[in-house]
Amino acid sequence: MSRGGGPRAQAPVVLYAESMTNRRLLIGSAGAVLAKMWLPRAQAANSVVFQHDLPGVNLDGWSVTAVEVNYPPGGSSTAHRHPGITIVYVLEGEIRSKVEDGPENTYGPGQMFIETPGQLHGVSRNASDTKPAKFLALLLAEKGKPLTTPA
Repeated sequence: MSRGGGPRAQAPVVLYAESMTNRRLLIGSAGAVLAKMWLPRAQAANSVVFQHDLPGVNLDGWSVTAVEVNYPPGGSSTAHRHPGITIVYVLEGEIRSKVEDGPENTYGPGQMFIETPGQLHGVSRNASDTKPAKFLALLLAEKGKPLTTPA
C-alpha cells in the first residue's frame, strides 16, 4: 500500500460524490420551487395583443408567408390590395396605415392590424421622417396566387 492509500483515499471520493448528488438535488429542488412561484406570474403577464374576427373563408389550399417590411425614414408603399388575409405586427418605429374606409391610424411596436381579402390598403408608410420603421406581415393566401396586387 502506498502512503495515504487504502480506504482513507476512497472516503473523500465517496463524500465528494454524495455532496455533488446532494448539491444537484438542492439546486433542482430550488429550481422547481422558483418555477412554481414564478410560473403563475408569467402566465398572468401574458396579455392579448390582438383579437379580430376572421372573414368566412375556407383556408384549404392556402399557405402563410411571413414578410419583414422595412421602411426607411419617410418611406412608404403605394396603395395595394391583398387577395388573402394580412396580419401586421409592428416591430420598430411607427407605421401610418389606412385600410378601406377606416381612419388613418398610427401603430407602434407591439401593435397590430388586419386587412381582409380585397380591402384597399390606401396608406402604408413610416410615420417618421427621421427614424426607420419595421413590421412583420403574415400573408395568408391561396397557394400560387399573388400576395399583393396594385390598387
